[in-house]
Amino acid sequence: MSDATNLRVLLVDDQPLIRLGFRLVLEGAGIDIVGEASDGEQGLEFARQLQPDVVLMDVRMPVMNGIDATGYICQSTSAKVIILTTFDIDEYAFAGLRAGASAFLLKDAQPEELVKAVCSVVKGDSIVAPRMTARLIEEYTKTKKVDGYIPNPLYSKEVALLTPREKDTVLAIACGLSNTEIAQKFFVSEATVKSHVSSVLSKLNLRDRVQVAVFAYESGLVQPGGNSSA
Repeated sequence: MSDATNLRVLLVDDQPLIRLGFRLVLEGAGIDIVGEASDGEQGLEFARQLQPDVVLMDVRMPVMNGIDATGYICQSTSAKVIILTTFDIDEYAFAGLRAGASAFLLKDAQPEELVKAVCSVVKGDSIVAPRMTARLIEEYTKTKKVDGYIPNPLYSKEVALLTPREKDTVLAIACGLSNTEIAQKFFVSEATVKSHVSSVLSKLNLRDRVQVAVFAYESGLVQPGGNSSA
């Protein structure tokens, strides 16, 4: 896999056998494992020292859990964090989303899925299936329905930076559409969509498509229930 060359990955999991399995798969694809940590605190320390491109992060670990470690890593390094989960939807996934994780991966994922995930997050792509992203965001926003939904006014300036087509792109991402589906929806090329996505990430200072989807809800561009304010 050519785009895996020179990628540097840090493994954070308290189970040695799981780390070994990930190491064998990733090294077999030409990816460099720069370190292994057995708890979140050690993972944070190694991430700061080693500056990996990607961190594979378990959730339940001693000393410091993976969610807290993810938050600190995203704040203090440029590494992309992939949260490792046992189930496709659970409270840890939402907590990881808020902490700054770029993606979620099931621990029983196929080897090729693991390699693809690592390569994809480095490019800013979402490795979560688009429909799963939509489910994650839907679950995430349920809490906002309880006492009434109020968009965060701090995002108004950021929204104003977007062109109409960029707003359309944000809405499409929040609906779980892939680049191919967005291209078909707006009758443009995938290259054009990628350009719009890149511009959105840059203007909003966001890390990836998952954060774009969260922004769509928190800014009020999309309200819980799927209603668009645009």
